[in-house]
Amino acid sequence: MIDWTHWHNEPYLIGGLILLGWLYALATGPFRARLAPAGTPYPRAKAFCFYVGLIFFYLAVGSPLDQAGERFLLSAHMIQHQLIIYPAAICFLVGLPEWLLSYATGNASLRLPFRIFTHPAICALGYTAIISVWHHPALYDWALRVKYVHIAEHVMFFLGALLYWWPLLSPSREFPRAKPALQMLYIVGVTILMTPLFAYLAFSSEVLYPTYEYAPRLFDNFSAAQDQLLGAAIMKLGGMFVSFLTLVWVFYTWYQNTERKSPSHGMAAVTSK
Repeated sequence: MIDWTHWHNEPYLIGGLILLGWLYALATGPFRARLAPAGTPYPRAKAFCFYVGLIFFYLAVGSPLDQAGERFLLSAHMIQHQLIIYPAAICFLVGLPEWLLSYATGNASLRLPFRIFTHPAICALGYTAIISVWHHPALYDWALRVKYVHIAEHVMFFLGALLYWWPLLSPSREFPRAKPALQMLYIVGVTILMTPLFAYLAFSSEVLYPTYEYAPRLFDNFSAAQDQLLGAAIMKLGGMFVSFLTLVWVFYTWYQNTERKSPSHGMAAVTSK
């Protein structure tokens, strides 16, 4: 059964997260004078977001939720993926200052790869492909059986999530966010592209992953088939909920910016004076 008091403390997990946090602290702290324009203040809000992103990542893969998702419940594994794809990736990307990211995006030798991989179509297809391919029964169950494959799966999910969020949240001056209208089409497009995977999981006539089919049941009257359906619902409804909130946010900010730039708004401001 699950030990709900067990938290992972493997060196590669804890050490990796500490290393990322330490490098970020150096870049935004002691080395800021060399990396950023003169007079750039410490990015408190962005630093907060970055470290919260690391915490979310640890909660996803280091908490007892990992044991539940790895050995017993597909639905628990789906919650892990939601934490990686949404709050962890969002906070990580938002937490990167533009001037820090420019050391990669402003590099002439990396310009072509960045232009290719940050194009909205490539981001949408890349994200969808990574998530969908890893849900193939052979690959998914392999990751559940072999720890380092499971680590690779979660790292790829995180990188795929960064691809997904780039056209919406890019902090880069060289490769900025997509225009609002394209952002809205992009969100809808990714939702459509992810629908076949949901349908595959939700409407399968059999349990797709042997690990969960033969795992001890943690709850009475909760079968592996019901767990698979719940996992599919968590994936789809969680994604749709975040997509809906993002659509509202994009439309609202687009409307606000349009209003500020409109001649009538300028005339109203002059009249009020």
